Amino acid sequence: MSIVTISPKFQVVIPQKIRESLDLRPGQKVQAFSYKGRIELVPVKKPRDMRGFLPGIETDVPRDRDRS
Repeated sequence: MSIVTISPKFQVVIPQKIRESLDLRPGQKVQAFSYKGRIELVPVKKPRDMRGFLPGIETDVPRDRDRS
């Protein structure tokens, strides 16, 4: 666990180990959420980069007979 300090401009530095493990780059966008009393930063990914992140999921959707 890392502890960071909030600057007078309300900025924080993401620790190097975390940046490297998530492959974060300068200028990359993250979404900030307030969730159950904590702040979560979630990297924004392009839909193309998300392709295949759920291997094995069933993609065939059963349809009603009157739909084709």
